[in-house]
Order: sequence, then structure tokens, then C-alpha cells
Amino acid sequence: MFTNIVMTVSLSVFGLIIGLTIGYLLGRLKEKRLLDKAKNGSEKIIASANREADQLVRDSQLKMKEEFLTQKEKIEEVNREREEEISKYERDVNKKEKEIIQRESDFTDLEKELEAKSHDLHDLKENLTQKSRKYDEIIELQNKRLEMMSGVSKTEALDILKENLIDKAKKETAQISYDIRQETKNIANREAKEIIATAIERVCTDYVQESTLAAVSLPNDKIKGMIIGKEGRNIKAFENYTNVKVIVDETPETVVLSSFDPVRREIARVAMEKLIREKNINPNTIEKIVDQASAEVEVTMKKAAEATLQKLQLKDVHPDLMKMLGRLKYRTSYGQNILHHSMEVASLAGAMAAELGLDVSLAKRAGLFHDIGKAMSSDSNASHVELGVEITERCNEHPVVTNAVLAHHEEAEPIAPEAVLVTAADKISGARPGARRETLEAYTQRIGKLEELANSFDGVAKTFALSAGREIRVIVEPENVSDGEADLLARNIAEKIEASLEYPGQIKVTVLRRLVTTQYTDFRKNNHVGESVAGNN
Repeated sequence: MFTNIVMTVSLSVFGLIIGLTIGYLLGRLKEKRLLDKAKNGSEKIIASANREADQLVRDSQLKMKEEFLTQKEKIEEVNREREEEISKYERDVNKKEKEIIQRESDFTDLEKELEAKSHDLHDLKENLTQKSRKYDEIIELQNKRLEMMSGVSKTEALDILKENLIDKAKKETAQISYDIRQETKNIANREAKEIIATAIERVCTDYVQESTLAAVSLPNDKIKGMIIGKEGRNIKAFENYTNVKVIVDETPETVVLSSFDPVRREIARVAMEKLIREKNINPNTIEKIVDQASAEVEVTMKKAAEATLQKLQLKDVHPDLMKMLGRLKYRTSYGQNILHHSMEVASLAGAMAAELGLDVSLAKRAGLFHDIGKAMSSDSNASHVELGVEITERCNEHPVVTNAVLAHHEEAEPIAPEAVLVTAADKISGARPGARRETLEAYTQRIGKLEELANSFDGVAKTFALSAGREIRVIVEPENVSDGEADLLARNIAEKIEASLEYPGQIKVTVLRRLVTTQYTDFRKNNHVGESVAGNN
């Protein structure tokens, strides 16, 4: 039994050994197969990579060859173009060389011609010199003969000739000067008229002449007794509080207030109307009502100044200057309201400045404040120009504004074109028909001065003032004044009027020269009587 066990174990061990050997051999065989398979795959991959590398090399060589051919073609094209340019330059150079050679030949021919002509000119000069000497001798001989025949020496003849030439030159110069001035004047007048007409068209202001008196209507004449009061105490109190003269006369249902101060007169008018409405007139009430009226007028003046500045689109005005501007609402000059006049001057100056491309705002400002001194002139002995300069400088106004105050009455030269426009606009506003009124005495004096001034010139026969002094016609003595001198005379008269007189607007000076000759025939000879007239106006 033991032997059987040993045999069984031995067989088992032997079988195990055989199995392991067989497994090992099978594993080695499988591993070999795998190695062979991997070796074959790697060889295929290497072969494929070699083929792709060869293809890439062939493609690269082909591409490089194509690029080389392309670059070669470009270089050949550039070389061809350069060769063509060089050929063209060579042709141009050859052409210019031929032209230069031709010009040199032409210059040589010209030099020969000029040399020949120079010899000819020299010969001509010699001939002319000889002829000139002969002519001088002949003229000298003729002059001596003329002196002997006429009895006038050469010097005297030259003096007479010079005098005639000078007179002729004066007449021609006067005519040329007249033509030039007329042409310049026509052009300037046309342009000035266009500018001024445009400005006036844009600014249309109606004027109502005002007075230094204010009339207050009454409901009935019984109120006059209340205004006067017992023993005149009411009217005295009213005059004391307002500084305005109250005139109570026989004019029905009317009381007149008189004062040179327009603001006080307006306060008195407002106060009087309030007292009449309330019908309670006594010194205490009068004082109260006058204070109320004064406050109302101050408000009215302030509103008028603000409305004026708003209408003209002006800003940054000093309060004192605005207050003075409001006072102009009740100030008049020759019946013309100064505030309305100042607004019109500002608008005209601004419109003309716009046409000329100048500072419109500055022109308006200067035009509005050019008469600002009149707001204080009734309370001062100084002129309104001096007062205007003082207030504009005190309120730090623009220098052109202060200069316009001075220049518009010719007390200083304008420093800017805007100041010149203000002066022109002031004359336009003051000279328009109906804007101002003047007394008969002042009118007569002005007309007389115009005629007297024109008559002071030599050669003037008569002078007539026309169109309310806006034109004067001067009749000259035709035997003493020529046509050219008549033009000079008109200009001299106009310049003297500008220098001697002050007048708003223009004065037209017309000089008339007329020669009238009369002849008579004898009835006994041809039974005819005639008259001939020759003239030049």
C-alpha cells in the first residue's frame, strides 16, 4: 500500500513536470509568434515612412524648382524694363544733344546778325547826330527870326507858353479830379446807401414829439379848488414834495404840471392822478401819494431799462448804468424821447455793423449809451457828453463805448469803426423827418449862416437855402469861375460847412454856372429881333 502511494505521488509529480514543461514551451512559442508579428508591423511602418519621406523630398524639390523659375522670370522682367528705360534715356539724351547743337548754331547766326545790326545802328546814330546839329542850327535861326518879327524874346514866349500850359493843366486836372471823385463818390454812396438802407429797413421806429409840460385831465372844475386847498396849502404842499410847478388856470377840466426834470414831472403826474381818483387831497395824503408815485415810477424806469436791454440782447450792464438808462424814458431832446432815440441808434449801429462784419454787440452797446449823460444833465452844469464819459468810466464800460460818447459830438477822434457807426446812426435818427422839432428863431439863424457862409467865397453871385436847409444852391459869376473851378468851389463850400456848422444829416451843395448872352437886330435892316442864350449848368 505504501508502494502504491509512492507510485501515485511519483506519477503526479512526473505529470506536473511534464505539464509545466509543455506550458513553458507553449508560452515560448506564443511569445515568438508575437515577436515575429511585431517585427513585421514595424518593418511595414518603416517602409511606409520611408516612402512618405521620399515623396516629401520630391515635393519640396519640385516646389523649390517652381519658386526658382518664378523668381527668375521676375528678375528677367525687371531687367527688361530697366533696359527699356535706359534705352529711352539714351534716346532722350541723344535728342537733347542734337537740340543743343542746333541752338548753338542758331546762337552763332544770331550773334552774326546782331553784330551786323550793331554796325548799322552805329552808322544811323552818326547820321542822326549830324542831322540833329543841323536841325538845332535851323531852329536857332528860326527862333531869332521869330523874335525879330514878333518883338517877343524867347524867355517871354516861354513864359506865355508856360502860363497857357499851366492853365490848361489846371483845367484838365480839375476835370480828372472831378471824374475820379464822382466815380469814387458814386461807388461809396451806393455802398453806403445799401448799408444804411438795409439798417433802416430793419429798424422802423415811430416818434411822437414830447413836451416839458404834462397835462392832467380833471373830471370837473370843482377838483381845482380841492387841488389848491384852503389858502393854497394843498398846491404848495404838492409843489414842495414834487418840486414841480402846478399851473391851475382857466383851461377847462385840466391842470398843467411844469418841470425841466422829466422824472419829477412824471412822479407829479402819477401822484396828481391818484389824488384826483381818491378825492382826498390834504398835505398828509399828498406826501403819502407822492412817495407811492415815486416808487411806481422807479419800477417803471427799471422795467423800461430791462425791456430795452432784452430787446437789444445786451447783458452785463452795471446797476448804476441801468438806472440812468431807465431815466431816459422820461427825457426828451427837441421833442424826441431819448430812450427811443438811443434804442434806434443802437439798432441802426448794430445793423450796419452786421453788414460790415464788425462787432454787432459792441456797436449796439455804444449806440445805446451814447447819450446816457442826458439822464443827469438836468441836475448838473456839465454837458451830457462829460457826464456820459464820467458814468461809463465809473461803470467800467468798454473803451469804445466811452469813445462813442465823445466822438458822436466830435469831441474826440473815433478809435474804432463801431464808434463811427454810432455817430452816423445818431445823425440818421436825429435827422429823420418828424424826429425833432426846432424853434423858428434857430431855424432862421441856421439858414442865414448857410447862405452867409456860401456868399463869403469869391465868384459867388447868389445863394439860396432849400429843403429846410438841407440843400443850398450857389449861383456863380460865369466870367470869374470856370467849369473846373465850379467843382472845386462846391467842395470847398461843403468842407467849410462841415468845419463851421453842426447839423444832423447831410447838406447838399449845388453850384450853378450859367452864361447868358443877348443880342438884338435892327428892325430897319431885316425886320427881325432875336435873342440867343448859351449856358452851362
